[in-house]
Amino acid sequence: MESDAPAKFTLWKQSSMAPERDYEELDELEEQEENDVIDIDPGLKLMYVVNGGDLDGIRELVKSGVDVNFRDIDHRTALHIAACQGYDDVAKLLLENGAKVDSCDRWGSTPLADAIHYKNHGVIKLLEKYSAKDLMAPMHVENAREVPEYEIHPNELDFTDSIEITKGTYRVALWRGTKVAVKTFGEGIAIEDKVKAFRDELALLQKIRHPNVVQFLGAVTQSSPMMIVTEYLPKGDLHEYLKKKGPLKPATALRFAMDIARGMNYLHDNKSEAIVHRDLEPSNILLDDSGHLKVADFGVSKLLKVAKRIKEDAPLACHDTSCRYVAPEVFRNEEYDTKVDVFSFALILQEMIEGYPPFYLKQDHEVPKHYCEKERPPFRASSKFYGHGLKHLIEECWSDDPANRPTFKQIIPRLEAIYNRFGHRRRWKVMRPLKCFQSSDWMRDGSSRTNSTR
Repeated sequence: MESDAPAKFTLWKQSSMAPERDYEELDELEEQEENDVIDIDPGLKLMYVVNGGDLDGIRELVKSGVDVNFRDIDHRTALHIAACQGYDDVAKLLLENGAKVDSCDRWGSTPLADAIHYKNHGVIKLLEKYSAKDLMAPMHVENAREVPEYEIHPNELDFTDSIEITKGTYRVALWRGTKVAVKTFGEGIAIEDKVKAFRDELALLQKIRHPNVVQFLGAVTQSSPMMIVTEYLPKGDLHEYLKKKGPLKPATALRFAMDIARGMNYLHDNKSEAIVHRDLEPSNILLDDSGHLKVADFGVSKLLKVAKRIKEDAPLACHDTSCRYVAPEVFRNEEYDTKVDVFSFALILQEMIEGYPPFYLKQDHEVPKHYCEKERPPFRASSKFYGHGLKHLIEECWSDDPANRPTFKQIIPRLEAIYNRFGHRRRWKVMRPLKCFQSSDWMRDGSSRTNSTR
């Protein structure tokens, strides 16, 4: 293929939501001679000629079968490039040949968002003619004074070398030099549901501030995709920790249980509105650098007026949450309250001692049936690991009747008492030989030592 594109070209403009950085792939291309272009990947070659505005080159590549929707390492397409550069005729040619008008790059930016960012009005009108969606966030305000104090500009979030965490819900990003966890409300959800879920979670997170609950840092609300930013805990979640460690010693399990209970008590113990987590499970409990646990991920949580109960319009589906830790009244589609979290807590506490998830030999979707039939995971570990009333506490917490389950306010002192008994027994074993050796007579009179050695 002979191209009219110059051997050297202007580096194509970055995504409107990307952090400032150079594109190494294009730095290399910029130094290649025109006759070397044939060695480039066909998809990247398309982006190269689009960047140069080479209409004939584009036609020839498309005719040869090159995918017009090829994505580079940042998931950007040729239409993104045309939108950034302001090439109306190139964008029209790509759209006529099947370019997807609303394709999102890795930062959530579409060709229309890029065209708006770079003020390329001709491309904006063309994309709107092809029914491109305006990705202005539904929470966008016209008056700058109305922008929330917690607002974070998306350009402040650097997703370079980002990794997925917490069931893929969150990604690690850098925010002003600090690692944070970012939850993106992206594609694949109906816009009404997406906005409602975002608003609900944001409303919850703004109310929360406790050492055993993951800290909310800010949000992206004035552009799309909308994002929630929380503290990043590099030690990972309790699910992965248990997979690696296996059964925990009772003292460790109890210490972790107290962390969870304190966080949950904070969420429940509100004068006007309690927060029902509804998705309390090991993968939503994170470990901090000091070895303490924090409750996280409030995506399906609910605000509950004190002394009120919740009833869903339809039964909770297993794709919304893990069925393995959800109370039976939820799956029976009955009214429920904060006691659903107590049920989940009991299963987590038992799992920390057993080293296995509840009913681990069964499929996730099979477990609710057993809970509804009043079956509970068996206690397989030695009874000594469930001493001092721990087994009885677990059985109370997963009672089929929510009214019989204790509150977290009641659970905390019981856990503390059990923990102290386990701890006291351990200390007593260490001190006993020392007490036997240091008799009061020996300490008072050196002659006792002499007599005892004869």
